[in-house]
Amino acid sequence: MKLRSITMLLTAGLLGTAVVAISNDEKPTTVTPAKKDWVSLFDGKTLKGWHAYNKPGTITNWTAKDGVLTCVGSEHEATNGDIVTDKEYGNFELTWDWQIGKGSNSGVMYHVVEDGKYPYTFTTGPEYQLIDEVGWDGKLEDWQKAGCDYAMHLPNDKKKLKPVGEWNTSKIVFNKGHVEHWLNGAKILEFEAWSPEWTKKKTTGKWKDDPDYGMAKKGRIALQAHGGKIAFKNIKIMELAD
Repeated sequence: MKLRSITMLLTAGLLGTAVVAISNDEKPTTVTPAKKDWVSLFDGKTLKGWHAYNKPGTITNWTAKDGVLTCVGSEHEATNGDIVTDKEYGNFELTWDWQIGKGSNSGVMYHVVEDGKYPYTFTTGPEYQLIDEVGWDGKLEDWQKAGCDYAMHLPNDKKKLKPVGEWNTSKIVFNKGHVEHWLNGAKILEFEAWSPEWTKKKTTGKWKDDPDYGMAKKGRIALQAHGGKIAFKNIKIMELAD
């Protein structure tokens, strides 16, 4: 009995020491955000799960075939031919493959608010810019080039863009205001939404007359029809904890 009691006391003492050590450790602990499963946003053959932004009816300027979602023709730019997800998303990781046509322009937006008072998806939704920056007919500002957080943040020197006709892979991470853009396996930019720096860029730049730009914490994913040809495949999203 005495031996057992001593063993129990020693065990309790060791546990007590461990608890004290843990409680006295003031180093911040990195907590990995809770993740759900990856979900495909494109079934490879239909536009199920998508609809035209602010417009009912059949989608005529996007086609789905053989695993590829393609926007055809530039005539839809003036009438806003963007498509958006039926579902809204807050914190997420979004990945997709894309192939741009010669001289073409597009983008992927998130946190898009669908409302008649907003004529375009980019009025509210931040954009990962997709463009043929080499074959573009005209001068591009740095903030208009591929991979940018359009008109806000520029890519770093890790950006490696594949040429027209080849598939690029991109990713957006949005986690409680922390945003990352990835291109072909490299993180090319990151920033904090709603920070003082972000607010200054917004209120002094292109979005100074769009007070609701980037303010929503939840919204639709949008694919932009903005002149020329763009193709997407392997569009997947994983929601992160709120």
